[in-house]
Amino acid sequence: MNKVSGVIICLGYILGLLFTAIPWGGFWVFALGIVGAIFFGRQRQNIRKHLPKKDNSQAKTKTAPQLSQTTPHPRVWLIAGVVGLFASFYFQSRVPIPEANDISKFLPLENANNQEQLFIVRGKVLTKPRMTRSQRGQLWLQATELNEVKNENGPAGTSKGVTGKLYVTMPLLQTTGLHPSQQIAVTGVLYKPKPPLNPGGFDFQKFLQQEGAFAGLSGRQVNILDEGKSWGWWKIRERIVRSQVRSLGVPEGPLVSAMVLGSKVVDLPYETQDRFVQVGLAHALAASGFQTSLILGVILGLTSKAKKGTQIILGSIALLLFLTLTGLQASVLRAVIMGFAALIGIGLRRTVKQLGSLLVAAVLLLLFNPLWIWDLGFQLSFLATLGLIVTGSPITKRFDWLPLMITSSIAVPLAAAIWTLPLLLYVFNVVAIYTLPANIISTPFISIISIGGMISALVSLISPELGSSLANLLYHPTHWLLNLVEFFGSLPGSTVAVGSISLGQMLAMYILIILAWVVRWWQQRWWFSAIIALGLVVVPVWHSANTLFRVTVLAAGEEPVLVIQDKGKVTLINSGDEGTGRFTILPFLQQQAVNKVDWAIASDFQHNGNNAWLEVLQRLPIGTFYDYSPTSDNDTTNQVIKKEVQNSKGIYQPLSVGQTITTGSVVAQLTNNQLPILQLQIFGQNWLLVGQTKTTQVLELLNSGRVVRPQVLWCPGESLKELIPVLQPQVAIATTTNVDQKTLSELSKTQTKLFFTSKDGAIQWTPNGQFETFIPAGENKTSIL
Repeated sequence: MNKVSGVIICLGYILGLLFTAIPWGGFWVFALGIVGAIFFGRQRQNIRKHLPKKDNSQAKTKTAPQLSQTTPHPRVWLIAGVVGLFASFYFQSRVPIPEANDISKFLPLENANNQEQLFIVRGKVLTKPRMTRSQRGQLWLQATELNEVKNENGPAGTSKGVTGKLYVTMPLLQTTGLHPSQQIAVTGVLYKPKPPLNPGGFDFQKFLQQEGAFAGLSGRQVNILDEGKSWGWWKIRERIVRSQVRSLGVPEGPLVSAMVLGSKVVDLPYETQDRFVQVGLAHALAASGFQTSLILGVILGLTSKAKKGTQIILGSIALLLFLTLTGLQASVLRAVIMGFAALIGIGLRRTVKQLGSLLVAAVLLLLFNPLWIWDLGFQLSFLATLGLIVTGSPITKRFDWLPLMITSSIAVPLAAAIWTLPLLLYVFNVVAIYTLPANIISTPFISIISIGGMISALVSLISPELGSSLANLLYHPTHWLLNLVEFFGSLPGSTVAVGSISLGQMLAMYILIILAWVVRWWQQRWWFSAIIALGLVVVPVWHSANTLFRVTVLAAGEEPVLVIQDKGKVTLINSGDEGTGRFTILPFLQQQAVNKVDWAIASDFQHNGNNAWLEVLQRLPIGTFYDYSPTSDNDTTNQVIKKEVQNSKGIYQPLSVGQTITTGSVVAQLTNNQLPILQLQIFGQNWLLVGQTKTTQVLELLNSGRVVRPQVLWCPGESLKELIPVLQPQVAIATTTNVDQKTLSELSKTQTKLFFTSKDGAIQWTPNGQFETFIPAGENKTSIL
């Protein structure tokens, strides 16, 4: 079997895994193998017909190798199809499913009163605790035993033997000192992870399933049952991180450790991580090919006069040590395998083809774990490396008139960006505008910090004090890098939301990139490919922004949060509690390609102190901000909001009761001075947002003419029973289903359609359509619709 045949079979395996995204994908790959065998079989026959007839045996001996390289034997395509079919079955066999006694099987049923059932879960700690964005500790637990707590102070119920991996969060102090291999008992509330309730939201359920977990535990208290092993690779990582943080402080210390070990095993502040991602430098925090190249470069440089065997042994030890410290991450494994390929090439005194070693690394890793095919880190790592291999050299030739250091600083990030950009747009819906200059300027700092950090890490294993002293030398380069990242992140338009692109758009962009790689005509007209790719993204976004009118009621807790898109103009009403801006509003706006909020109305519906507005203002400018704050304890927050709005050249206006606001096609008026009652007229349709207020107050406002009978009503779930008979809306939207079955049965007999954002997700309406739920009724069996 020649190299071409091997490549086709390897690609068949990878294609079989990719086709698991569609029904019967493996059989489609098998069918493609059959078609390829038929097509290329005929090609071979046509070529054989045109062989010289003088000396047929001599013609065969000379042309057969050439024939096999240009058109592989039909059986190769059949084998590739069979391998692709096998890959799809292999993938399905490795998909995690809960066992019969998995802890997720014992989750309590939801009840109308939302009473929390406490459990005691015993098991073994699998990972070192980390801090979440909500300042809680998080770890993975291998559950072994489950007890139901009868009451807060009473004894536990009957013990049950369970299995399964559990996602555990606890107060930060409760996780202090915990480490892998410990046996612990955690008291808390078991819950089932939910899919995203809003467009663009984080799919927590999918995340846990990829990790092989199907339940979570919100812990309150932990008891250590067995200390377990006091040594492990986690101990070595901890020793390195402590040594570097001791002299550098935070965030410089964790940043150096993350650049050496990877951010997945280091508690790097999320604010720092977000800034690096925002400017397109997330790769600096991921242990992968850059660190591997540095390690091999240093080892081979120091042992240049030694024997080849010595170089290979020392290089292998360094790679294995690096792999063990960073953990079995897909990107690190890919880099290490390619590093071993380079060492083998040195031993055989042959040049290793990087593209071939990348393909071999991909197949080996996907044989080890086929589920990595849908791991974003795996995908980005291979696409970036592919870009460096096939696109880096042509870009370097175009900039050969510049000094070599500058040329490589341009070619490396640009080549990686070309191949990763379509996937990043598909997943995150945003593009970092200043990623190229940020990468060019930061490359020297990243190199110095990475090399110095590795030396400091190795020394700290022997002497933490000496390692800490060496790490102290990296303070200024690290501090300058942080300032550089903050500078690019603070520039106007540092990230631009381009909206969600379809799978077809992403594949079309990759087809254009591949054509510019392999076809000479497209290579000479690469700019034409770039224009088409840009049009694939910009034209649909421009058309949607200038024609779309849609109202979206986001699933955002106890406060009504509305986003009104009016032909390119955006109105945002309310912001919800702290965290709603970061995890709900901003992801939705990014998916919708919104880069500015034209009007914002803060009605302070639950007196929450405008908690989420600052989260929105940190990322998006607001043109005109209408603020109603009846309580005086929010003055400080309001002043900060006012300053942020004015800094972004917006207008800040206080909102008073009875004031009428016109924002595009929306007319809004605040009615009540205690708990706000906000009425809206949207495209000729009356909406009424009512909080926790008495029905008599609503009746008084209705009879006095200050409130118009609405077509759409938003109110808390417990107010539905009283308000629907009085207001008789066509549609009623509530946040939670805290409604007893008798009331639901009575309400179902009315003409009012009921929606619950906690069950149905975001609710969307367009003038020419009906109300639609983000979670379809077929997927939401608990929906009352």
